Amino acid sequence: MKQREFESLVGPFLPDLYRLAYRFTANSHDADDLIQNVLVKLYPRLQELKAVERLKPWLAKVLYREFVDSKRREKRWLKLVEPLDNDLDREYQAVMESTELAPEYLYGQAEQWNTISLALDTLNSDQRTLVTMHDIEGYTVTELTEILDLAPGTVKSRLHRARARLRNYLEREPEVPAERVQGNGRKR
Repeated sequence: MKQREFESLVGPFLPDLYRLAYRFTANSHDADDLIQNVLVKLYPRLQELKAVERLKPWLAKVLYREFVDSKRREKRWLKLVEPLDNDLDREYQAVMESTELAPEYLYGQAEQWNTISLALDTLNSDQRTLVTMHDIEGYTVTELTEILDLAPGTVKSRLHRARARLRNYLEREPEVPAERVQGNGRKR
């Protein structure tokens, strides 16, 4: 009975939570782990879940806090162990190799993916979180103030600075051009 109640409360929000977790972690395995950790912590709190008025932002807040906690744990762990592989690159390569789409389309998608990833990587984690939650996942400023425990003005100003940084990155020239040729045909 308790399991069904829990599933009926949280189940409708799982796709949104997973998408948000994936955007935070950029890795499906870590997103699965993050969701699992949140659900394990929430399951015994069924009565509290029933009392929450706006469950989606509340769940996003719990997910975000668990993500921050997991990053803190990871930083402590990384001091002891070097990362062996980049799961995101492996997953990206697997998707690119398994798709049946036209090569031109794939090339364009890969270029776009790389550009967006590089642009998001220029942001600090707080800015990346704000852009992800607001511009990609569609959370309102009001919801973000609740989720992140920030004042509305702070959310707006940080979002503005993050977008300006992204725009600046996306508008400038590539940092490493393939070749530069002067007017006389010689490379610079």
